[in-house]
Amino acid sequence: MTPAGKLALLASLYLAQGMPYGFFSQFLPAMLREQGVSLEGVGLASLLALPWALKFAWAPLVDRHGSSRFGHRRSWIVPLQLLTVVTLLALSLVEPTVDLQAMLLGVLVLNFLASTQDIATDGLAVTILAPQERGLGNGVQVAAYRLGMILCGGVLLILYPWLGWARVCQCMAGAIALTTLPIAGFREPPPEEQERPGLAVFAEFFRRPGMGSWLLAIAAFKLGEAFGVGMLRPFFIDVGLSLSDIGWLTGTAGFIASLVGAMVGGAFVASYGRWRCLFVFAAVQALAVASYAIAAAGWRDGWVLYALCTFEHFASGMATAALFTMMMDASRPRTAGTDYTIQASVVVLATGVGASLSGFSAARFGYTDHFLIAAGMCVLGALPAVLHWRRVRRGETELANLP
Repeated sequence: MTPAGKLALLASLYLAQGMPYGFFSQFLPAMLREQGVSLEGVGLASLLALPWALKFAWAPLVDRHGSSRFGHRRSWIVPLQLLTVVTLLALSLVEPTVDLQAMLLGVLVLNFLASTQDIATDGLAVTILAPQERGLGNGVQVAAYRLGMILCGGVLLILYPWLGWARVCQCMAGAIALTTLPIAGFREPPPEEQERPGLAVFAEFFRRPGMGSWLLAIAAFKLGEAFGVGMLRPFFIDVGLSLSDIGWLTGTAGFIASLVGAMVGGAFVASYGRWRCLFVFAAVQALAVASYAIAAAGWRDGWVLYALCTFEHFASGMATAALFTMMMDASRPRTAGTDYTIQASVVVLATGVGASLSGFSAARFGYTDHFLIAAGMCVLGALPAVLHWRRVRRGETELANLP
């Protein structure tokens, strides 16, 4: 398969993941706040992303079981995406203002299906991408994922007042059905003849030299950002923006910037090296989160809000592309789905904790201090990566031992 073909296939799969997550992480907080849910409640709603943090528990099953005839990864991805379509159609029959619990349960199911699809997709990506293709490949991964978030966290947020809940769910279902066509027609190469990993893969993974410091590094890296932006949409609601305004601001302009940032970050990683880009992007990410304090302090002209959101989303896209490339480097081909999933689960768990606590911080200290505290956390969150890099330089671990 040509490099362009690989990237196109992976783009369609990560686009399918980004749509439900964009709906959950961008659309839902604004809608809940508009309905009068407390800041603490909006923050705690992020716990619905728990399947993304716990998916490592069933990742070995996805690595171990699959149809050789249909394609090991494909035999998971296609059914999971079809089940996502069915779930969204069922959700279209629920009225969230009447039965909020049913809607939240549906979101939890969507996160479970998307997170499981992610295990198989990550395993496929590690398998088909050569090391020199991973920088650009992860740029495409993050960009496509964020494009999905634009479509379902921004565009649908803008159209929600006209479409209504049922049509929003139906549009998402149709879009995910379309993204299933490329993988349905893909002829997956047969896996190498080898023993498929069982549950012992966990012990093998954690016994690898330097794994503890590496997991700490990736957990801390995005914690501060998640803590900060977890209250961004409630902040916009509280200063008087409508759902449509927020959709244009964060879900469209912001995520277009993140899409571009991911592609730029992926290209920089390939050209200038993993570690150098990771540290530079971490500093830019901290500055971007701190910049939201400008708006919280009272400077809220439209062009200012667009500039701040564009800057922060661009920085986030670059940082994420660099981090994900290094996570892929640390994954072994034989257990690619499990190795990458464990690392991704650590990231999701850390960001989920940050987002869950963000409401308590904003309610206690106010939005201005909250964003400044989050920026400080971004700076501190880069220190474990620095310590791991020093271990790499001393030869104590080979994890992420790349230029």
